[in-house]
Amino acid sequence: MTGPGSGALWGRAEQQDFRSKVRGCVLGGAIGDALGGGIEFDSLADIRAHHGPDGVTGYVPAYGRRGAVTDDTQMTLFTMDGLIRAHVRRDSGAWHPPTDVHAAYRRWYRTQTDWGPDERRTEDGWLARQEWLYARRAPGNACLSGLGDEVLGTVEKPKNPGSKGCGTVMRSAPFGLLAGWDPQLVFQLSVECASQTHGHPTGQLAAGAFAVIVHAIVRGDGLDAAVQKALAQLAVRPDHEETTDALQKALGAVRQGMPGPERVESLGEGWVAEEALAMGVYCALVAQDVRHGLLLAVNHGGDSDSTGSICGNLLGVLHGETALPPDLLPELEGRATMLELADDFALEMTQGPVLHSPGESNPAWLERYPRL
Repeated sequence: MTGPGSGALWGRAEQQDFRSKVRGCVLGGAIGDALGGGIEFDSLADIRAHHGPDGVTGYVPAYGRRGAVTDDTQMTLFTMDGLIRAHVRRDSGAWHPPTDVHAAYRRWYRTQTDWGPDERRTEDGWLARQEWLYARRAPGNACLSGLGDEVLGTVEKPKNPGSKGCGTVMRSAPFGLLAGWDPQLVFQLSVECASQTHGHPTGQLAAGAFAVIVHAIVRGDGLDAAVQKALAQLAVRPDHEETTDALQKALGAVRQGMPGPERVESLGEGWVAEEALAMGVYCALVAQDVRHGLLLAVNHGGDSDSTGSICGNLLGVLHGETALPPDLLPELEGRATMLELADDFALEMTQGPVLHSPGESNPAWLERYPRL
């Protein structure tokens, strides 16, 4: 595969395969998010009492509807938006992707505090004008406080020192979709962007590991090999032990017998970054198919929407959009927006030089993704 990092265009078959993986990653994560959103704060016993011995087997009402997504999907979409904007802004000589992702996260923050889109803010681009995104879906405190001002958190001076909530991991799959980048750069960018809201090394490193796993799958590796590549990236990083141990525990759980909710819960509850990553990875590793993996990832007494989202990102990029459960797509909130953004992302990463350059650019593309 010839990646966009080289400035070359991809072949048609490669473009189609990549677009399917991008769509699968976004939609798969959103389906897992929506499956878990209605039971996020319930114990396993309560889930079984209310939904039967198998737990939830489809969407249950949350936030006034079925198929509602949470902050996990919202922030994932704004990560993608920020990465597209970073590549577009490169034409102007400005190349600092963490700044562009931070600006995108600030646009997400306004969806949590404003009544609706401000049409006068043309520099926001098209995603921030989607009215359905202006809804609070139990956003993490660290994400809100970290993005509450314009100060950019960095690895050296992160926001919320000591915080390692899973809010770093659940939004980081799009970094892994930068197929033309080297894996260590994907890891580092995810870490730097995690520091914008979470200061604990584990919160940052778990996000980096997740991005590298997605990246390896996009480049053709199986899930187990992708996890091994993430472990190799982690091994050279200070303070990697919690994340490394969590991933190794997930790999070990695969060999311990039939998968089930109790085995998922043996990996944690998912409220912190390394546990959410381990639980999502485990469920993807043992999944008989996408539906089985997603239901396993949400039916437990922890952060069900985040573990479902992480597992869905992985299974979606692994198998592509056509492997997603078709009956769960029609009710999925915001599906049209997700497909539009996924296709734009795939276009930018594979055909960017055709869409814009320092000399001449497609006006419609710059309206959608302004250089400002």
